[in-house]
Amino acid sequence: MPRLSQKKIRANEVLLRLQRLYPDATCSLDYETPVQLLVATILSAQCTDERVNKVTPALFAQFPDAAAIAAADRDELETLIRSTGFYRNKAKNIQGACHKIVTEFAGEIPRQMAELLTLPGVARKTANVVLAHAFGILQGVTVDTHVKRLSKRLGLTSQTDPVKVERDLMKLIPQPDWENWSIRLIYHGRAVCKARKPDCQGCELADICPAVGVE
Repeated sequence: MPRLSQKKIRANEVLLRLQRLYPDATCSLDYETPVQLLVATILSAQCTDERVNKVTPALFAQFPDAAAIAAADRDELETLIRSTGFYRNKAKNIQGACHKIVTEFAGEIPRQMAELLTLPGVARKTANVVLAHAFGILQGVTVDTHVKRLSKRLGLTSQTDPVKVERDLMKLIPQPDWENWSIRLIYHGRAVCKARKPDCQGCELADICPAVGVE
């Protein structure tokens, strides 16, 4: 049997501790359908999930599905999502993605990574979130700013490009736990290991974190 690397041992210990710390962790975005999850995830770029959840009730009440969003007045769409930031680009991508879903995928979110990545505004992070939480399909590790920051601090990757970070993590984390890892690391990044002032003294991972005492 091949010997486990120190990185893999550390990664799995982190996973076990995060599972104990955040047993009920789940996707923080509010949605009822895969399309709504896709839209909410696009809106969450450079915006908090809390802010997105304040915006989407009115958005989905007005435009509940891909067909309605594709046919929406762009100005009205921009007004509804304005507070999430970068609203013009987000509105363009959301509408473009929904138009393609309607015209090429019969109004349903595709369940393959390659097809999802053809939608405007959809990169691997968004695709991984939708596949994992809407369909229970694990084709990769969701890498957002929290996952990237904490994975680097924990010495599990030296990469900065999200795709390369994801590739490193996929080698260390068992596939059934790929989304389990991301969602709990995001919780920990929000609560403890914050970007500007990480609470190393109050961190349950401090004794196995290479960054403690270095930064």
